[in-house]
Amino acid sequence: MQSDSSSSIKRSASEGPSSATPIPIMTDPISSVDSAREQDIEIDAYMAEQGEDISTQPASLTIEQKVARIKYLRDKSMVAGDTWYIVSRQWFRPWEIACGILSDKSLESLQEKDIGPPDNSSLFDSQGNLTSNLVEHIDVEFLPEEAWSELVAWYGQPIRPLPRSVIAKAFLQTALELRPPRLKVLVLKDLGPDADIAGPAHAYVTVSIKDPMKTLFKALVSAVTALSNVPYRIWKIEPGEFSGSHFPASKLASWGAELVSEGTDKTVEDNMIEPEDPFVVEFQENGAWIVDASQVVRAPPPSAVHVPPPHYSNDNDFFSRLSNQRTSAFQNSQHFRTPSPSRRGSSSKAKESSVTPFKSFGFSKGSSKIIQEPGTLGLGNMGNTCFMNSALQCLAHTKELTDYFLSGVYQEELNPDNPLGMHGAIAEAFGLLLHRIWARDSTSTSYSPREFKSQLQRFAPQFSGYQQHDSQELVAFLLDGLHEDLNRVLKKPYVEKPDWEGGGDLELAKLAQTSWDGYMKRNDSVIVDLFQGQYQSTLVCPECEKVSITFDPFMYLTLPLPVNKKWWHVIHYVPWDPSILHKKVPVEISRDSSFRDLKNLLGRWMGVKPKKLLTIEVFNHRFYKNLDDSILCGDMADNDQIFCFELPCNSRQSRSYKPKDNDPFIVPVILTDVVPPRPAYSHYSRLTNNFGFPFIVVIERDQAVSVNDMYDAVIERLQRWTVRDRDLYTWQTDPSPSGAVTIPISTVSPIDSVAEIKENGDVNEVDGMIIEGDIADEKIFGEDDSGTEPGAYVVGTKQGVFTLRLYTGYKDYVAGGNGSSNGRSEQWETRTEDTESGAPLLKEGDAFLCEFDENMKAYYFGASQFENSLWDAWVPFLHLEYLEAKEVAAAQKSKGITLDDCLTEFTKEEQLGEDDLWYCPRCKKHQQATKKFDLWKVPDILAVHLKRFSNSRTLRDKIDTFVDFPIEGLDLTGLVGERRAGTRLAQSGANINELGIRDVEEPLIYDLYAVDEHLGGLGGGHYRAYALNHATEQWYHFDDSYVTRSDASHAVNSNAYLLFYRRRSNAPLGGKTNEKIEEAGRKAATEAEEENAVEPEAQLPTPPSESDATPFPFPSTQPSNAGYLTPQSNTRSTPTSSPPPLDDGDPTMLEAQSDDLIAEDGLTLGPLELASHQFDFPNPSGGASPTSSVEVEPDYDDDPSRTSLFRAHANIDSWVGSSQNGLPSPAVSDPDTNPFSDMNSQKKSADDSMDV
Repeated sequence: MQSDSSSSIKRSASEGPSSATPIPIMTDPISSVDSAREQDIEIDAYMAEQGEDISTQPASLTIEQKVARIKYLRDKSMVAGDTWYIVSRQWFRPWEIACGILSDKSLESLQEKDIGPPDNSSLFDSQGNLTSNLVEHIDVEFLPEEAWSELVAWYGQPIRPLPRSVIAKAFLQTALELRPPRLKVLVLKDLGPDADIAGPAHAYVTVSIKDPMKTLFKALVSAVTALSNVPYRIWKIEPGEFSGSHFPASKLASWGAELVSEGTDKTVEDNMIEPEDPFVVEFQENGAWIVDASQVVRAPPPSAVHVPPPHYSNDNDFFSRLSNQRTSAFQNSQHFRTPSPSRRGSSSKAKESSVTPFKSFGFSKGSSKIIQEPGTLGLGNMGNTCFMNSALQCLAHTKELTDYFLSGVYQEELNPDNPLGMHGAIAEAFGLLLHRIWARDSTSTSYSPREFKSQLQRFAPQFSGYQQHDSQELVAFLLDGLHEDLNRVLKKPYVEKPDWEGGGDLELAKLAQTSWDGYMKRNDSVIVDLFQGQYQSTLVCPECEKVSITFDPFMYLTLPLPVNKKWWHVIHYVPWDPSILHKKVPVEISRDSSFRDLKNLLGRWMGVKPKKLLTIEVFNHRFYKNLDDSILCGDMADNDQIFCFELPCNSRQSRSYKPKDNDPFIVPVILTDVVPPRPAYSHYSRLTNNFGFPFIVVIERDQAVSVNDMYDAVIERLQRWTVRDRDLYTWQTDPSPSGAVTIPISTVSPIDSVAEIKENGDVNEVDGMIIEGDIADEKIFGEDDSGTEPGAYVVGTKQGVFTLRLYTGYKDYVAGGNGSSNGRSEQWETRTEDTESGAPLLKEGDAFLCEFDENMKAYYFGASQFENSLWDAWVPFLHLEYLEAKEVAAAQKSKGITLDDCLTEFTKEEQLGEDDLWYCPRCKKHQQATKKFDLWKVPDILAVHLKRFSNSRTLRDKIDTFVDFPIEGLDLTGLVGERRAGTRLAQSGANINELGIRDVEEPLIYDLYAVDEHLGGLGGGHYRAYALNHATEQWYHFDDSYVTRSDASHAVNSNAYLLFYRRRSNAPLGGKTNEKIEEAGRKAATEAEEENAVEPEAQLPTPPSESDATPFPFPSTQPSNAGYLTPQSNTRSTPTSSPPPLDDGDPTMLEAQSDDLIAEDGLTLGPLELASHQFDFPNPSGGASPTSSVEVEPDYDDDPSRTSLFRAHANIDSWVGSSQNGLPSPAVSDPDTNPFSDMNSQKKSADDSMDV
């Protein structure tokens, strides 16, 4: 550690420009010191010019000045472009403790001289990678550059410094870029036609996502050469692992190389550059480039691309195992053709839209690549984007939502002028992504959704960069963003919320319908049609029993987990009455309970009002932390010593308590040895040697005017803790006590003998027993007092037992933060002089220190063993309620948790907390009302959020408990208030259709179709998804780019986080949205028929080998009177609404390649018929495993240069079409405007097939 003398500006200035920055002195709390330091710099500069020695260091700062300095600098706001530093809490917290900012029981002896240089080693793993947890105030602290420079100057050169740029994230919002992209740098070499990558290990550069491309170029070149005058250019190649830094020129084409333009104002983020992206720097040799850029043809990357192993690898885990076999998921199964999930076309408005959906690419018979089943596209991890990928897969497999986007209806409903929306950008990006996922002739196994992420972070800055986020937060934002982008309400009117005026089912249903109608006047979209339901919230005033009912919409259902997360502790209970022994009380209460709840429990057990109980933590013989009503029990450690003192007055630990003028003083008392006198120049008290337990004394205001009266009050409390309590008082015996003068004292414990003080000063021990009474009783010994001498009585408290010292600075009974000091002493004479005559001598924040000399301490409490103390004389107290709770907990431990239990917990009535009061309009004041949530209306698509994460003040926890939820048959009929009320109203003859209640006979049963799961802990971990492919009725497991066939039962596990359910119904789901989709389908079919009638031979451009091509199936548009089974019901549809099914079976891929009739007419099976086929699927345990959630995966996108093979006469692309038949898919677009053009797509060679 550096000595204090090194903490000068001279040292800082010598270490870099950042340290030499002048220190602000206008508002700095130690501005005088800074001014002196600046003068030192000026003097030193002058002396240096004269050749003088300037090695002498100025005076160092005190600890208090250092603390004030860092605090002042940390209070500055972040400004875009500034540099801040990340500091590990494992280093910063000991510094705070050493400086007295914090107190820690395990680091009591830590001093500033023990603090080493700033060290961030704990933030890196064994491979040198930054850990995923960088939560401020928990894992790290953020310091401005000036503060960091000060710490370096004081404590030495840092270990693994982490400078980070402040970036602008939104309007007037800034944030620290915690994870700037780290990029790989290689050098282009002419090593021969067959050379491999060679040379030393490649370098890395780290840049900000907001840096311009020029900055990136400079960083890349500087990483590989010190020369600055050699012409260069930069190539970007496909991601991968590289064994060296010398990249052969002959491999540029095979690695999909692209020249990167420097002359642009775009940033790294604008160019969608991701972490771990590789760049190759080419320098001119002899005035010429090594390669001819025009000859570098972009091609798929080689099959040797190495994918990092999974972050959560487990040999026993079937979906987390790495596979050494790189075979197609369908090589061992029958090849089949999957129909398009919808037969609907696009409207004319969709044709005119500037949006260019994903292009459908052809597949030739001679190609070695295999067409992937629609909906099985993996999403590449771009660096901690697994949270986004899993959420997108769940939403992409929501059939009704997919139908809406792939039919092109969304383009008709874009609302770019909605001020609450995102100008339609999120809806367009999501629509393009769905076209990519559900492409019917794609050979890609994975795709990195860069365009979607770019739009996402543009409108949701909290998701920018490459940090891990909550998947549920993304789902909530995306659904809300899609709703506003597609809101059919162009101008939102003002709608007043109705009030509940009482009544029965009819009035309740009317209120609910009025609330829903008012909401729909401002909100009407596909998201409302599919995802939104309605809560019923009921508040009841505990005083006047006023009932308030409101109805609010919800988009997802957040369910608490009824896990018995109990907090078990032993409470040291101290009654106010000294004659009642103190107790050790074991308690068991919910971890989420506050100390207010704990005091309610103890008050009930002890027969005391909870407001008269004071809870406080004791450590190192002093009060350590005030445990007021807002503190959570779960915040306390298992070995914390918690005391609960009974008081004769309000403990004033509730934030709602309003102080009164006549409130007594609640004063902490600390026992200590005699404190050595402090030096006259010191402003702070000397450290004391405390012993025993601290306690509480209550001083009435009339007592506070006299030091002697306060001394007596302390004696009264002290008698509980010593076996020689009788000797705390002065006794006298008199045969005729009638004339004696007695003093009023409170109850004194029974004793076996009393001390008789004789005239000559001798002390005579006599037997006796004190008679108990109230505080005004006279304590006299009579003839009947257990054999004591007649007339023994208390004259007063014994003086000189200890010296009563006054200390200040005890805010909330604690001094120096968390009891880290004894505050500041003050003489009674000084306090008396500063106080008006007759006024109380005490102030808020005062404390008493009782100084015992060695003899008095030994007499009353014992010597080293404290044999005369009662500090260990705690009586065990086991309440029947506690014993019963232990039995119930043991029984519940063997019972699992179901989704029904979570729903029951959600609808359970609870009382509002003191910080969340409700204003009762009848009582005209805030009340702790009881609140209850109920489900009134449920949506067609029910998204359930299992609340697994809790984040209290100091506790960060994830509940990994297994929740059993049904795959099929989740019945909510009995929980939905609208259905119950509607049934009763229908039975009474009311017209429920007028109330918006329909189909009360149909049960509300839901089936699972997707699960978003989270592995790991809070702030990190990894997300994956299970989803049902609605076209084939096959379940899949999505682990970023790895996709494997699975089973629905595998989704039911302890990692399940978000559940997606679809309601069973005899009618199509989606209401108004479904009508628009069907209308779009009919319109597209009519347009196709008209086009065929005019140009029967017209067809799309096809390659020369069309006759040998393998066509992907497409729906027929020929009319039929038979009708066919729809996916939503078992009834047959009308010929005008949907095309008929085919009579023949589903051909294999091999048959399709040689069946000209099928290729001509485009016949196919419907989704249900296709789903009835049985296929031999590979075992999921043999599938490939995911990469780490913190790494970037290579993008194995296919070459989109092939043309479509489908003919125009048969509504080929009713979901994913081409521009030639007027459907919302592009044919060819400019690469600068088409995000899915060759320039922006990644490639993968044919022999690099990946398991899905």
